[in-house]
Amino acid sequence: RVRAGSAAGAAAESRRSPRRRQERPRPPPRLASPREASCCRPEPPAAGQPGTGFAQPASSRLLVKSRLPLRSLSTWSQLRPQFMDYLCFRALCCKGPPPPRPEYDLVCIGLTGSGKTSLLSQLCSENRENIVSTTGFSIKAVPFQNAILNVKELGGADNIRKYWSRYYQGSQGVIFVLDSASSEEDLETARNELHSALQHPQLCTLPFLILANHQDKPAARSVQEIKKYLELEPLARGKRWILKPCSLDDMEAVKDSFGLLINLLEDRDLEPSRM
Repeated sequence: RVRAGSAAGAAAESRRSPRRRQERPRPPPRLASPREASCCRPEPPAAGQPGTGFAQPASSRLLVKSRLPLRSLSTWSQLRPQFMDYLCFRALCCKGPPPPRPEYDLVCIGLTGSGKTSLLSQLCSENRENIVSTTGFSIKAVPFQNAILNVKELGGADNIRKYWSRYYQGSQGVIFVLDSASSEEDLETARNELHSALQHPQLCTLPFLILANHQDKPAARSVQEIKKYLELEPLARGKRWILKPCSLDDMEAVKDSFGLLINLLEDRDLEPSRM
């Protein structure tokens, strides 16, 4: 009983006695920044008072409390130019990789001899001597600054044109190339093929880039004549199409025409988000 009573009394005494607060470790002294340290300039001592070497503004108390030696300020002034050079290096050279360029799948059609292969090969910076007319189909990745065009070129022979529609699936745009210096019969065939592509269910809603190639030839027709002959205004009304002249001698104009097509492709991607 005595032991039990003494244990109970000790427990009650411990509950009545206040708990001592645990002492937390003090944080290390804060170093004054160069801006704060610049405010602490030595002042001459007042009359009748011993010189302290420093005035007593609020910023100087940081130095007094942290006991920062004066030579650390000189060290910072020496390292500051190197630190600024490091920040400039980070800003200029340590950027992340550029964002990936969007890719679009296009189909390129046109009669044989219209110059489809030559134009695409020049855009891909390929050698002219190795250019061979496409008999079936070929795929080329044409790089631009703001996009990459995966162009599926289809041969334009008579026995291949009837299979064009099998390669339309998955296309996001159409490139139609015609020979502006061709005969009336070939131009009539090109018009029929273009009208068939504009009315096809898989292509009727896609943007079209129509290139009137071989403008450097003497017998080449102007864009206005081709536009009137192809009857684009009544047929392609409400559709997005671009008709541009081109030739291998002026590849900058060809690149500008493809840039307009890329703008149409980008606008087409933004339409669902706007709705």
